[in-house]
Order: sequence, then structure tokens, then C-alpha cells
Amino acid sequence: MSLKARISDDMKAAAMRAREAERLGTIRLLLAAIKQREVDERIELDDTAVLAVVEKLLKQRKDSITQFQQAGRDDLVQKEQAEVEVLKVYMPAALSDAEVAAEVQQAVSETGAAGPQDMGKVMGVLKTKLAGRADMTAVSALVKAALTK
Repeated sequence: MSLKARISDDMKAAAMRAREAERLGTIRLLLAAIKQREVDERIELDDTAVLAVVEKLLKQRKDSITQFQQAGRDDLVQKEQAEVEVLKVYMPAALSDAEVAAEVQQAVSETGAAGPQDMGKVMGVLKTKLAGRADMTAVSALVKAALTK
């Protein structure tokens, strides 16, 4: 079953029938973002593209949480954190720090990167391998450290 179909089934079964209003709202938001991207680009999204949409929504929620915490809006922080928990269900299992470090070393050796100027090549390789399974900001920091040695 594709990820998009799984999200639709979750909306119908778990959220609507179980009357979980918050979860239903988040899943509807996700499906709307997927549909918007499909309409904008006039394509049918595959699982990788759907993951990218989920990842984007997660990043937006995390940014909002930070801003709401600074503003002292605990009610909105809790709402955003609940949405993050719903969205995380659709992400693949995260890699451990050791696995990410191993992938970075492998990508550096595969591309023959010699210095910081080759960071784009390495990140291009890693972005496809680690999409949705690792925090790309942390991966970028690891690549930078590996290339500046």
C-alpha cells in the first residue's frame, strides 16, 4: 500500500470513525498539502515525494513550536506538538547517530570529496539516501566536519 493510500485510510478509519478531531484535522492538513503539490506540479506523487511533504510539514511545526515557546503561548505549543506526533507516524524509522556517520563517510569516499567545496556533491548523494530518516541539518554539520579535517 502506498503511503498516500495509508494516510487516506488512516483518515477514514482511525480519525473519522474514532472521532479523534485533532488527529483528523492534522491528517486532512497533510492530505491537502499533498493534493496541492500534485495540482501545482500536475503529477501523481510517489512515496518519496509524499515523504518530502510530510517532512516539510514537520519542519514547519517545529519552527512554530520554537516561536510559540518564545512568545509564551503554551496552548499553541501543545497543539503543534500533537500535530508533530501525528505526522511522525508517516515517517520511516530514524537512523542512529552511528548509522548516519557511517553513511556520511561512505558518501565522502564515493564522491571523492576532498574539501568543503565538494559539500554539495556529498549532500546530493546523502539527501536521496537519508530522506526522512535523518535530520539533514545534523547531516550537513557532519559532512562539513568530515570535509574540513
